[in-house]
Amino acid sequence: MKDFRVLNTVWNKAHCLVLAAYEATRQFPVEERYGLTSQLRRACVSIPTNIAEGCGRNGDGELARILEIAMGSASETEYLLMLAHDLHYLCQPVLDHLTADVTEIKRMLAALIGKINADRQKPRSVR
Repeated sequence: MKDFRVLNTVWNKAHCLVLAAYEATRQFPVEERYGLTSQLRRACVSIPTNIAEGCGRNGDGELARILEIAMGSASETEYLLMLAHDLHYLCQPVLDHLTADVTEIKRMLAALIGKINADRQKPRSVR
């Protein structure tokens, strides 16, 4: 078990994305409250939540698997942001900022997953 704050950089970036997404979705139409607003918020929240959950699991294999789920949530978020823009709920500068954040989070998750998997493949030293 790891403390999710050990992965502070990616977790913090994902947490900040959640806060920004909540702020951006406050301007969405009321009729989207249970639709796109809810879906986008849940997808965003899923990213840091899965990072925290993965750290609470037993072993790096489970952590890597749950980080891959966080990666899927990041991809879902990326699409939902594009959809919100296409529906004219997000202006271009807000889309660009949030998309850049999601892209950075995905890059960080990919690097972390790669490192965990590489470390798991290394032969253990014989004692």
